[in-house]
Amino acid sequence: MASNSDLVKLAQKLTADGPHKMQSTPRRVRGLLNGKYAFDTINAYHVWEHPYYPQFYVPVSSFTPDAKITKASPVDGTNGATHLGRLSVGDKSTERVLMFSSGSLKDLVKVEFKEMDQWFEEDVPIYQHPKDPYKRIDILNSTRPVKVALDGVTLAESPNPLFLLETSLRTRYYLPPTSVKWEYLSKSDSETYCPYKGRANYYNVTINGKEHKDLVWYYRYPTAESAPVAGHLCFYNEKVNIWVDGVMEQI
Repeated sequence: MASNSDLVKLAQKLTADGPHKMQSTPRRVRGLLNGKYAFDTINAYHVWEHPYYPQFYVPVSSFTPDAKITKASPVDGTNGATHLGRLSVGDKSTERVLMFSSGSLKDLVKVEFKEMDQWFEEDVPIYQHPKDPYKRIDILNSTRPVKVALDGVTLAESPNPLFLLETSLRTRYYLPPTSVKWEYLSKSDSETYCPYKGRANYYNVTINGKEHKDLVWYYRYPTAESAPVAGHLCFYNEKVNIWVDGVMEQI
């Protein structure tokens, strides 16, 4: 099936080489589809298909009576060890499913994250992909002033920024809305999701008649762990000039 060609390649890789890493998780993992829980388990695995972040793989036995999980065609090149699958709840279904019958992933099922209406760790919704248990976020108050400029125009200055430090990523600077020069900003329709921070909305920046799309983001209702950044604005470090305590940040 052409639309599942990427899943076929992933299945071939995982069957031949195994995942980059995998480990069981004590979290209760549930997936909501069409108003019903399709699976509910305390025996899920974090599976790193690549080094960057994990996905949840759930036991085939964890699917609820409201869900119908079936094998479709075997994946070429896996000797029948991996099948494409189909998950249905009522009149809603997805074929973005892999089912494993041998190897390190035996009896586990991958349902593509975005195909579910909502995923939960315990009773907490998660977004975009599962959180990596080896990464964390720290949000620190600072009195080191931060200045943001672009093309010689100052866009924001704050004496009391928030520093958001996320494992393996660069520091992001969240500034109070009163520190921003709003005449340069206009609302964007863009939205993105972060498993650690929630749903982000964006602003464009226009300077000298040139619009810079989605240069600024903010979280109106962040996740509990990132609550301090609510309403603060963050400029893309990579696309603007930032000074921290008078020293220009190097990209």
